[in-house]
Amino acid sequence: MSAPNAGDTAWVLVCAGLVLFMTPGLAAFYGGMVPGRNVLAMLQQNMIALGVVSLTWVLVGYTIAFGDDAGSGLFGNLELFGLTDLRVPPAPHLHVVDGRITIPTLAFVLFQMMFAVITPALVTGATAGRLKFGGWVLFLAVWSVVVYAPIAHWLWHPGGWLAKLGTQDWAGGLVVHASAGAAVVAVLLVVGRRRDWPHTAAPPNSIPLTIVGAGILWFGWFGFNGGDGLQANGVAAQAVLNTHLAAAAAMLVWLALERVTDGHSTVVGAVSGAVAGLATVTPTAGYVNAASAVAIGALAGLVCHFALKVKYLLRLDDALDVLAVHFVGGMLGTLLLGLFGNRGVNPLGADGLFLGGGGGLLWDQLVGVVSVVAFSFVLTWLIASGVQALIGLRAPARDQQRLDQAQQGADAYHLGGVTSLAAPGAPRRRTGDGGVGGDQPAAPSATRVRLVTALLEPDLATDSADLRDALLRAGAISVIISDAAVASTTAAARLLPRGYWQDQPLSERLHVGVLVESDGVGAVLTELDRLGAGRADTFVQEAERIPS
Repeated sequence: MSAPNAGDTAWVLVCAGLVLFMTPGLAAFYGGMVPGRNVLAMLQQNMIALGVVSLTWVLVGYTIAFGDDAGSGLFGNLELFGLTDLRVPPAPHLHVVDGRITIPTLAFVLFQMMFAVITPALVTGATAGRLKFGGWVLFLAVWSVVVYAPIAHWLWHPGGWLAKLGTQDWAGGLVVHASAGAAVVAVLLVVGRRRDWPHTAAPPNSIPLTIVGAGILWFGWFGFNGGDGLQANGVAAQAVLNTHLAAAAAMLVWLALERVTDGHSTVVGAVSGAVAGLATVTPTAGYVNAASAVAIGALAGLVCHFALKVKYLLRLDDALDVLAVHFVGGMLGTLLLGLFGNRGVNPLGADGLFLGGGGGLLWDQLVGVVSVVAFSFVLTWLIASGVQALIGLRAPARDQQRLDQAQQGADAYHLGGVTSLAAPGAPRRRTGDGGVGGDQPAAPSATRVRLVTALLEPDLATDSADLRDALLRAGAISVIISDAAVASTTAAARLLPRGYWQDQPLSERLHVGVLVESDGVGAVLTELDRLGAGRADTFVQEAERIPS
C-alpha cells in the first residue's frame, strides 16, 4: 500500500473545512430570509446538524455508507461501527477516483461527514417557522442514518447498486440535493402549511445577512465540488472552475428573467440564481468541460426560476424555495450529465449524448433520479410521521410567529419599534423670534397644551431634519415619531424576494406626535396636511405638561 500523499491529504482536509463552513453559511442564508422573530430558531436548526449528524456519522453512518458492501448493493456492513477498526489506510476505490488515491481514511471520513451534515439542513428552508426543536433533532439523527447513508452507499461506494449500474454523481446532485428535496416534500406533508399561506406576507428580516450567507455558500462550494476526486490535480481544478462558471451563468439568467417578469433585477434574485447554478452543476462538476458548465448554469437559471411556481401548483408551503433551487437543480444537473458528460475531462466518467456516447448514461441517470427520490420520499415520510406522533415535529400554532421566544427565550435583534429622529432632529425650544434655539429642553410657557397626532406616508416624510424644522416653525414644542401600521380594507400586494407578491393587510405609516400650544394648533395641522396627513387620522387632544 502506498504511503498517503501529503498534497492530496491537505487538499481534502481543506475541502472538508470549506464544506463545514457551508453549514453556518446556509444558516445565515436562510436566517436572513425569515421573519425577525424566527431568526434564532432558523440558525439553531441548521447549526444543530453539526452536532447531531457528526456523531451519527462516526457511530454508524459511515460504515453503512462506505463499509464493505453487505452483498446487496444497498448498504455497507457494520464492521466500521464507531470507527474502532480502520484497516484500510486510503479511502475505498470509489467510482469517482482510481486506485492511485492515497489519503488517510480519516481524511475521507471527515470530508464525507460534512456532506452528511449539510444535506438534511437544507430541509429547514422549506419548513421555516414550523419545526419543533426536539422533534427536529430526533428527525436529524434518524434520517442521517436511515436515508442519507444508504443513498451515499448506492452512488459513492464501488459496491453500490447504482454505481455498478453506471449512474454518476460527482458531488451530490442525487446524494445531497435530490435526496433532501424529496425529503422536503415528505416533511411538508407532515408539518403542513403556515397559517393563511400563501396570502401571509413574510418579508425577510435581513437581506444583507442572506447575501453574506450566499457568499459563504459560494465559497464553500469550491470545496464541496473540488474535493470529490480526493486529489489536488487537474480534475479538481476543472471542478472548481465549473462550479464558479455555472453559478455566474445561472445568476445572470435569473436576473434577466426577473427583469422581464417582475420589472426589477434584485440582489436576492442574484444569489438565488447563483445557488441554483451551484446545485445544478454539482453532479457534473468533475465530468464536464467549462463550456458545458456555462450551459448547465444557464439552464439552471432558466428552469429553477420557473420552478418557483411548482410549490403553488402542488399546494406545498415551501417557505424559502428549496424545491425549486435544490430539488429541481439536483435532478436537472443529474440528467444534464447524461447529455454533457465528457471522458476527455475525466477518464473515470462517461460520454453523454452530446459527446457521442448515446443514451446509455442518460438512462442510468434517470434510473438514479427515480430511485433516490422514491426512496427518500417514502422513508422520510415514515420518519417524519413517526416523530410527529412520538414527540411532535410541527411547532404549536401559537408559537410559529415567535419561535425565538418560544424555543430559546431570546430575540435576535434588541431593537425597539420607534424610529427616532436623528441627533440634529431632537426636540428643541423655539426662540421668541420664531427661530430654533439650542438643544436644551424647552421651557414650558403654559401647563395646558395640545397634543396633535397624525399618520404620514413614509415616502412623503423621508428627511427627519426637514420634518422637524417644518413642525417647529409651525409652533411645535416637541416632536415624537414612531413606526405604525394601519389596517386596510383592501389588502395591498407587496413584492417579496424571488418575484412573488403576497397580500399585506397592514400598511406602514409614520405616527407623529406634536406637542403645541393652543394658538399653534392650526399652523401644525396645516403643515401636517402639506405632508399628506389625512384629517380622518389626525387628532387633537388636550394635554398637560408636567414641570421638571
